[in-house]
Amino acid sequence: MKRRQLLQLGAGLGALGSLPAFAQGASASLTKLRFTLDFRISGQTAPFLLALYKGYYREEGLDVSLDVGNGSVASITRVASGVYDMGFGDVSSLIEFNTQQATAGPVVQAVYQYYNRAPFAIIGRKDRGITDFASLKGKRIAAAAVEATKRCWPMAARHAGLQPNAFEWITTDFSARDNVLVRGDVDGATYFHDSAVALFQRLKPEQLAVLSFADTGLALYGNAVLASSKFIAENPKAVAGFVRATNRAVLETIANPVAAMPYVKQREPILDEKVELERWRITQRYVIGPDAREHGLGDVRKAFAEQQLAEVAETFGLKSRPKLDTVYDLSFLPPKAERLPKA
Repeated sequence: MKRRQLLQLGAGLGALGSLPAFAQGASASLTKLRFTLDFRISGQTAPFLLALYKGYYREEGLDVSLDVGNGSVASITRVASGVYDMGFGDVSSLIEFNTQQATAGPVVQAVYQYYNRAPFAIIGRKDRGITDFASLKGKRIAAAAVEATKRCWPMAARHAGLQPNAFEWITTDFSARDNVLVRGDVDGATYFHDSAVALFQRLKPEQLAVLSFADTGLALYGNAVLASSKFIAENPKAVAGFVRATNRAVLETIANPVAAMPYVKQREPILDEKVELERWRITQRYVIGPDAREHGLGDVRKAFAEQQLAEVAETFGLKSRPKLDTVYDLSFLPPKAERLPKA
């Protein structure tokens, strides 16, 4: 064997010897877990990438594959179909989805409440006369065909004193939303507030009105970590491990977001860490919502969640109001002391 080959072999063995014990075992000893995000890789979901690349999931005995998604509503059907074991999706849409199923029990449940408040917003151009919710009347608003912000608009409309059809919906793809708004093809568009960072780079923030649904008095929990009921029943240790590792990563990202962004870029090298950091800073406002400092990350306030159930049932015309335990299974949460944000 040539000297160069011997050196390369020795270096490889040395690197293996320096790996943590959890990384040295064969991947066959790990539980495979398929996870779908709601959308593309970005600073919004930095904790999932941090947990993946720092080995937090592997420390919990998990071999996690993480894929991008097609929206926070589509994530639910991906998990329900069994194509994915767990995912990241909208709680209001989950309430509607589970109520419409013919099965006796829930198909998908939320196991960790990521957004303590939903970051739903309509962002409009001030030069088109959009300054508040009342000014939306008669305007053209872009949205994807199926998305959580659009689905939840009727609830915000009622709180704002508007009819759900106060403006015209213009269907567009997520990827084209910024373009149609910048070109002036529409007057505004739906966004997760934190997903609008790229738009803020193309149009000055002072030229835009960010109409947060929460400003209408509507308070909703947003995207949560979801798991199929089948996966929960068959792999409870895997669900608990995923929740523990994710919570650990969320706390770490909150404490030092600058250090978390390289893990986002590791998955998507074309991303700008500074842009994604700014995106996370908006995300964090909704992750550490009004209650999170009191009951810890990942949990919900029962009375508040019950109010959301009632609101969704009425707005979506559900045949019955679902029970809270059909939507949430929070038995996998780490102790409260391990979920309190320090930032």
